[in-house]
This record gives sequence, C-alpha cells and structure tokens, in this order.
Amino acid sequence: MRFRAWDDIPEFMRNEEVKTYYDILDKKRFSLKIKRIFDVFVSLILIIIFSPIFLIISIRIKSDSEGPVFYRQERVTQYGRKFYIFKFRTMVVNADKMGALVTAKNDSRVTRVGRKIRKNRVDEIPQLFNILFGDMSFVGTRPEVPKYVNAYTNEMKATLLLPAGVTSEASIGYKDEGMLLQEMEDVDEAYIEKVLPEKMKWNLRSIKEFSLFHEMRTMIKTLGVMVS
Repeated sequence: MRFRAWDDIPEFMRNEEVKTYYDILDKKRFSLKIKRIFDVFVSLILIIIFSPIFLIISIRIKSDSEGPVFYRQERVTQYGRKFYIFKFRTMVVNADKMGALVTAKNDSRVTRVGRKIRKNRVDEIPQLFNILFGDMSFVGTRPEVPKYVNAYTNEMKATLLLPAGVTSEASIGYKDEGMLLQEMEDVDEAYIEKVLPEKMKWNLRSIKEFSLFHEMRTMIKTLGVMVS
C-alpha cells in the first residue's frame, strides 16, 4: 500500500472534494505505513491459525453443492485498481448472472451451507490472502464491483485513496443490509440510490477521523458483532 503524491493519483480522482480528504491523509503517512506492516504480519499469522478451518469449510461446501470452494469476483480497490476478491462460495454457481450483484435476505441463490457461514461472516476469511497481497486492508471501505463504483459521486471517490477493507464502521452499521433490500423490486437500483450513499457517509467520516486507534476500535467492534 503506497500513498501516492497528488499528481500521481488517477485523473478521475483529482477533484476538489477528493483533495480535502487527500490533505488529511497526507499528514498521516507514517500511520499508513504502520497500517500496512500490521496488515501483512497479522494476516500471515491468521492464515496459519485458520488453516484447519479452511479445510473443514472447504469440505462442507463441496459436499453441499456443485462448484468450486472459493468465489472470485472483480472488485475495485485503491486508486481504482481492479482485483479479484476471495470468498468461500455461499451461492450456486453463476449466481451473479441470475440476479442482482448484492444479496438480499432469503436470496434463493444462497446454498444451505452458504447460509450458515454467511451468518457469521465466515465466508470473508479467505480475504486474508487479499490483505497479504496488498489488495485489501483489515479496515477500510468495502470493495464494490465496478458497476457501483461508476455511480460514485466526486466525494465518494475519496474512499479510493486507501485500500478496500474487510470491515468498517459502515459494514457494522449495515450488517443487516440484506434485510433492507429484500423488499425492493430492483435491488441494484435500490442499493445505488439508497444504501450506498448512506454507507459512504460512514466511510468518508472514517477517512476524516483516520488513526490507528480508530482502526483497532473498529476491528474490536467487528469481533463483538461476530460473536454476538
């Protein structure tokens, strides 16, 4: 994760709204370096610790439905770079071609085992590899698919100054996002027009208040939500 000079960031991000957030982060370059060191060290340790869990969940997924163990989808991270996010597969094969790109509660595409591992966000564990590779961080704006990123306002593009994250204050606040979308006729449209703007308010505020202390607090809150 390298925080670039203003003239080196992509042109589509260079606007007055983003510059405000850039100036805040520019003063915290040392903290950003520590953040990356922490991500590499902790993700590597957790991959080793969770290796037995990887095996158990992989066996359950394969025994429950046809298809690969892992699901890979194109997402967008720092400076608009595209990457493939790793998750345990919780839906039927080709689910993204059978409906919306976000998942509503009681989505028929979700498998039996998938419903169980999604409940506690266990499907997100493989993203430890995305963190190790530098595509993501433990804390940051959740990576969206290109379709939703294309709908960003100029201010929302400021979230692309940092790597995408596994968790965030917005993720905690909208942990029941599927329930909000289940009654919507057009889930994609509802997400872009109603859910995304509200989540972005949290994400942008987190950038303004960025500190290692706030990041640790968000991780602890996330663990609390998972346990509860």
